[in-house]
Amino acid sequence: MRDALADGGRPVRIAGVDEVGRGAWAGPVVVCAAVTDLGAPPVLRGRGDRTVALTDSKLLTAAHRASFAEVLPGWLAGHAIGASAPEEIDEVGMTEALRRAAVRALEALPHPPDVVILDGKHDFLRRPWRVRCEVKADQRSVTVAAASVLAKVHRDALMADLEDSCPGYGFADSAGYPSPVHQRALEESGPTPHHRLSWSYLDDLPRWRHLKKHRDPLAGEGQLSLL
Repeated sequence: MRDALADGGRPVRIAGVDEVGRGAWAGPVVVCAAVTDLGAPPVLRGRGDRTVALTDSKLLTAAHRASFAEVLPGWLAGHAIGASAPEEIDEVGMTEALRRAAVRALEALPHPPDVVILDGKHDFLRRPWRVRCEVKADQRSVTVAAASVLAKVHRDALMADLEDSCPGYGFADSAGYPSPVHQRALEESGPTPHHRLSWSYLDDLPRWRHLKKHRDPLAGEGQLSLL
């Protein structure tokens, strides 16, 4: 599980980390940590002579993401998924929930990484992890791109599985994001057990506003009051 960079002549194990679900109204936030070896990343065959390169999951079709998700585990030296459920997001806030999900993924790797590459400007991991933040890392680093694809495919499957227990919310299509179908179901039926109840969307739903959870700034992190 060694990546291409070196530190003082010693190979450095690098983990690419990416998340999905941060802005959704329902479902968990999911983080994947991925580590590559030195081999070239997999490439998919497109139409005709065209090929599809590994990149940010948002730039790939659902079919291409699914195809990459099948081959990436065999190419990666290791990967792991971590998540924070809606209840945890409501309890501790998104930044801390995201950090916890990332730590769960990193700690589940077969070997701890020496360096973690995060997509974006902000280091939500902090110590003791050695972190390098890169804007659009999921388009510049194949390791982060792999994490992006695996996190997206994993979370989309989780949300699709909720269709039977939560019909009408369109989770298979929206993945918990505010699509018109999702918003209409919320207005008519209210939030499900899979919704984040501290999110501001409840302010716009008079029938269900009483369910909103508020973190009490005087009670300390993790304390909730139901107002």
